[in-house]
Amino acid sequence: MTEWGPNPSNVNPLHVMQSLKGILSEQEEITFMNILFSSSATIRAGNFGLSRKEIEKQLRISEQDDRFYSFIERVNQAVSRYFQVIYDERRDQVVVMMRVPARTARTTLSKESLAILLFMFYQQEVLQHEFTLFDQLLSAFGHETTKANQRLLLNIDQLRKIGALEEYETNSPEKAYQLTAIGTHMFSDSFLRRTAEFSQSNQLNKEEVLKFFRRYNLYTEEREE
Repeated sequence: MTEWGPNPSNVNPLHVMQSLKGILSEQEEITFMNILFSSSATIRAGNFGLSRKEIEKQLRISEQDDRFYSFIERVNQAVSRYFQVIYDERRDQVVVMMRVPARTARTTLSKESLAILLFMFYQQEVLQHEFTLFDQLLSAFGHETTKANQRLLLNIDQLRKIGALEEYETNSPEKAYQLTAIGTHMFSDSFLRRTAEFSQSNQLNKEEVLKFFRRYNLYTEEREE
């Protein structure tokens, strides 16, 4: 959830989309539009974004790292204030995520859903667990409350509908869930910094926070917020 404030000088914030024409070829522009379309929760419920192979097919390139990453980098340079194109190699998902103001981000998810998502983020992205069991969520959040199962399932369903997580198939009858590329990238660095500082009751610098969340090596080129 990236937070930012409005720019008074920017009367029409989406005018930046026009700049894409000067950066992308016609084929690349169409491919970006297809990624944007496929990233919609309304259009592609449960199946967000496109695979790298599909994008390479649309761009008419094949296993060319430089052209694939150049495409993503140029799109992000043009629209990074409003959108961010994410390529999750482990999940083979390329999705477009929209940046929203802090107030909107706070109302997008309930506090319970946000806590569940952060718990799963820590388990899977930091501790490198492959999935999170429903019983683990129940133990962490709801085992002492009435109708805990029902409340957890409602919040999990909310996260599933926005594409942040999906059910994970195991050999066990227990329900399990895995973050998607969307769920992995929903938390901005500033949000993670405040979360870590609150839990530690101590002000931390950005490098300490990113190391804690294992983002240090992934975002070395990201500009300071």
